[in-house]
Amino acid sequence: MADKDFDDRDNQYYRVAYGKICMISKIDNLTVLGDDRGRLVALEENRQISFDIKRVFYIYSTIKDISRGNHSHYNTRQYLIVVSGSCKVTLDDGKQKETYELNKPNLGLFQDALVWGTMYDFSSDCVLMVLASEHYDECDYIRDYDEFLKEVNNDS
Repeated sequence: MADKDFDDRDNQYYRVAYGKICMISKIDNLTVLGDDRGRLVALEENRQISFDIKRVFYIYSTIKDISRGNHSHYNTRQYLIVVSGSCKVTLDDGKQKETYELNKPNLGLFQDALVWGTMYDFSSDCVLMVLASEHYDECDYIRDYDEFLKEVNNDS
């Protein structure tokens, strides 16, 4: 397997890191339940979400043409869901970038640790919910892109 390969069967990207294959992103079509009263999407840790959920936050009332994110995490994995409206998310593993459009509340996007994420092109009614594997810790953030590239490419 190359540094990064796409598996059409389950919309997953993988990378080889420290001698093992790691998933860096995955787009999911979440199961929608409901009837004539409305719709429901259920999320459970270690089921639809592949990690223990330690933090949930959401982004809304964004300013037009301003991006959010623009960072990576050393350890935190995230799962992004647009519960209303739409936005685009670009994930970058230091070698390749992939852009996803989140425009349905039953689409979920997994973002692994050490993947640079940028969210942008928010609709005026966008509410982007993020589930995180770790509690907030400023030391877990990589906010400088050059520093991120050094980290993922094991440059000193």
